[in-house]
Order: sequence, then C-alpha cells, then structure tokens
Amino acid sequence: MSSQKALKEVVLEALDDIKAQDVVALDVADKTSITDLMVIASGTSSRHLQAIVDNVSEDAKAHGYMTIGREGDPGSEWVLIDFGDLVLHVMLPATRAYYDLERLWEGPAAVNRNSSPE
Repeated sequence: MSSQKALKEVVLEALDDIKAQDVVALDVADKTSITDLMVIASGTSSRHLQAIVDNVSEDAKAHGYMTIGREGDPGSEWVLIDFGDLVLHVMLPATRAYYDLERLWEGPAAVNRNSSPE
C-alpha cells in the first residue's frame, strides 16, 4: 500500500472513530500542485471540530505521519490540517455549505462519498 493511500486510510478511520459527518475524499492531483488529496468533513459544533482534528492528528502521528501545518483556532468554524499529500478540511455545516469546496474541486474526481473507509 502506498504511503499516500495508507495516510488516507488513517485519516478516514480517525474521522469515522470520532463521528465526523459527511466525509468526502477528493483526488485533486490533476488540478493543483499543492496536494494530491483533499478530505472534507463536518462537525456538529466548534468543540466537535476540535475533537475531530485532535483525533486525526494523534492517529496520524501514531502511524508516523506528521502535519506540515494547521490553520484555524480552537472555537473556529473551519480547521485545516496539511499533511502534504493530503489536506484535511473540517468545518461546521453552515461554513461548509457557504464555501462549497466539493463543488470547487470535485468535478468527476470524487474518491469517496461517505464516512466509511474504502
């Protein structure tokens, strides 16, 4: 299994463990040089968002993956974690609907349309 695919599985499992909602993984490798995969998920509250990103960060670190960066303060409506080959966006539903990243990036390249890992 490639490192990128393994990272994707770790992130998706961590999101599922903490009950992230509406998880979508997008293959954006042909659209940008910034990253290959974007994972977008929702949380029910700012506290849930923080729990989600903490859980993903801890699980990724336990599997040997380090974050390059993290944007969004505790209590914010959108938190981003950059793993290099994968960027995770965790948002409140209203923020997610407003920015509609899936529509911006998706096109025909959706990788995963549910919260269950492949």
